[in-house]
Amino acid sequence: MTLSEIWIYPVKSLGGIRLSNATVEERGLRHDRRWMIVDENNVFITQRAYPEMALIDVALLDKGLKISLRTDPSDFVLVPYRPVTAFPVTVRVWDDTVEAVTVSADADVWLSRQLGLDLRLVMMPDSTERKADPRYARHHENVSFADGFPYLVISQASLDDLNGRLAEPIEMRRFRPNFVISGTEPFAEDQWKHVTIGNLRFEVVKPCARCVLTTIDPATGEKGPEPLKTLAGYRKNGNKILFGQNVTARDSGEIKIGDQLTVQE
Repeated sequence: MTLSEIWIYPVKSLGGIRLSNATVEERGLRHDRRWMIVDENNVFITQRAYPEMALIDVALLDKGLKISLRTDPSDFVLVPYRPVTAFPVTVRVWDDTVEAVTVSADADVWLSRQLGLDLRLVMMPDSTERKADPRYARHHENVSFADGFPYLVISQASLDDLNGRLAEPIEMRRFRPNFVISGTEPFAEDQWKHVTIGNLRFEVVKPCARCVLTTIDPATGEKGPEPLKTLAGYRKNGNKILFGQNVTARDSGEIKIGDQLTVQE
């Protein structure tokens, strides 16, 4: 079993970045969901309500993030890794209220113009604590602005199984994983509890319940019924549709494409 893809999503609900190697940290891969867009009430926004966010791409440059419009790559804003304004602000992401800092007026203006709302870009400083759900995360792990847990893992075979049931295949990035694993049976990850990728240990804590965001085509921003319609036929548990596993890290360090995954008893 091999780590075949690594993904990060620096700005929550904007485009993802596929990497060849990454740094594993407690609250997620370095730069993953450390930034978030909030409205005038300091509440997070996502593609669930604004699917056009799927058409805004993010790139990692030496000095910061480049956030650009996919339909017009010349329309972009540069966001320094070190916030320029750095004004403390209390923001809400789901049921959590956490401390963040503003980033730059340029980013605020650019994002507000693209989405037609009064928006601000905020960053989670290292001093902020946002705990993952203690019912599942047993070691008091912090999490970034991700929905609930630091990492998401999906096997390639699980997507292949789903695509075999769909009229039109979809890409893995619909599900916004951090790690894609090849060389498994479909849904093998459902049975994992403790795994090692390379030489780093991870704990598989709970299945990931999927939402309407998976029905947004990341290439076009258009919504449709799939894949939730098909997944509901064979991956429903109660009122939740499950695909992928939420994960926490027991170690920190470097990880790279081609690292082997081993399952501990």
